[in-house]
Amino acid sequence: MTGGGIRSKRCLWAGEAPLVLASKSESRRALMTSAGLHAEIVAANIDERALERRFFTDGGSPEDLAAVLAEAKALAVSALRPEAYCLGADQTLTLGSTVMHKPRDFDEAAQSLAMLSGRTHRLISAFCVARSGASLVIDADCADLHMRTLDRQAIAAYLDLAGPLVLSSVGAYRIEGLGVNLFDRVEGDFATILGIPMFKLLAWLRRQHLVAL
Repeated sequence: MTGGGIRSKRCLWAGEAPLVLASKSESRRALMTSAGLHAEIVAANIDERALERRFFTDGGSPEDLAAVLAEAKALAVSALRPEAYCLGADQTLTLGSTVMHKPRDFDEAAQSLAMLSGRTHRLISAFCVARSGASLVIDADCADLHMRTLDRQAIAAYLDLAGPLVLSSVGAYRIEGLGVNLFDRVEGDFATILGIPMFKLLAWLRRQHLVAL
C-alpha cells in the first residue's frame, strides 16, 4: 500500500470507505479480525433494554429481537460516521418463550445456569450494515445448544473457575472457554454462537464487492 501507511496482507476489506464495528465485544472483534476484516471500533450508545421493552409492547417476537437491536446499533453509529460501512450485531438467547440476559452478579449467573441445565436453548445472532443513516442489509442465523444436566455443586465449581468473565456472557457461560465443558452438543456454526453470523455477512460483502477474496 502506498501513501498513508502499510496495509496488512491479511486485510481483505475492499470498500472505498472504512468498515466500522458498532460493538465493543471482544469476541466479535476477534471474529472480524480472524476473517481478515480489520474494522474500527465505535461502540453504539443505545438503551438496549428500553428498545426491547418497546419492541415487545408493540407485539414483536423474540426471534426478531436480535435483528432489531443490531439495526439500532448500526444506525446509531452511522449517524456518527455516515461515510463508513457500519456493522451492528446483536445476539439473543431464548429458552422457550423466555429471553435471557447477561447476569448482573454471580447469584443471577447461578440461576441462569440452573434454568439452562439439561435443556436446549437457542442463540439468535443478527447483523445489520448501515451507511449514510440507511440500513443496507439485515440478516440473522441461529444455533441450538444443549447443556448437560448440572447440579448446584457443578454450577458453583464452574463459576468459581470461570470468574467474572461469565457476567459478560448471556446465559452466564463462555463456550469459547471453560463453558464448552457445560454442553453435550450444539447445532449451528461457531461464529453464530460467538455473536456474528459470519457466513451470511461474508456472502453479502462478496456480493457488494467489499472483500478482496
